[in-house]
Amino acid sequence: MTDCMTMLKSLRRSRLLISAARLGVHDYRRERDLKRLIKTTRVPAPRRAIMHLLQIEIALEEARKLGEGRYNVVRHVDVMIALMGEAALALAGKKSRVVTP
Repeated sequence: MTDCMTMLKSLRRSRLLISAARLGVHDYRRERDLKRLIKTTRVPAPRRAIMHLLQIEIALEEARKLGEGRYNVVRHVDVMIALMGEAALALAGKKSRVVTP
């Protein structure tokens, strides 16, 4: 199985979408936003959340490319914000587990 961070690094999305998400990531709150986006009552670990968010984002990107009426740009930006926030948490957790001599 591909590492979720590798999958994130390989994503190629429009500059406008990424710019909008970068502007919103500072207001990202896991308890509030993640529960709403993945429709859960318990907040999963960052890497598990990333995998779930990636599934949602891939479906949104496909709908966007196909010009489907069900595509929701606001939801897409929200999912990208959450992905950025969760990636930052996952990286911070990884760094805190590194033992320095």
